Amino acid sequence: METNHAVLALSALAQASRLAVFRALVQAGPTGLAAGRIAELTGIPPSSLSFHLKELTHADLARARQEGRFVIYTAQFDTMNALLGFLTDNCCGGNPCAPLCSPVCPTEKETT
Repeated sequence: METNHAVLALSALAQASRLAVFRALVQAGPTGLAAGRIAELTGIPPSSLSFHLKELTHADLARARQEGRFVIYTAQFDTMNALLGFLTDNCCGGNPCAPLCSPVCPTEKETT
């Protein structure tokens, strides 16, 4: 990912409503959500939601598709993963990073 694209994606996410929308889309997975359902989940009025969806789409963090009379939005996981990779590239100067905290979820070994 190029720096300019990372800045565009980060600026799109640097707003509470758009971050809430993006998180809802990530949680929905590849099936996505209809715009009306996104409005219900986030409490964002439809008139404002369309602006936020446009910004996420412009940053390539979301994509829209028509399904009948509904517009379904999905998170762009490739862009999200590229952004995470960009942010963590050369983490810790190439050395293995020590965990800062213990994992929240038990490992498979701990559950048996």
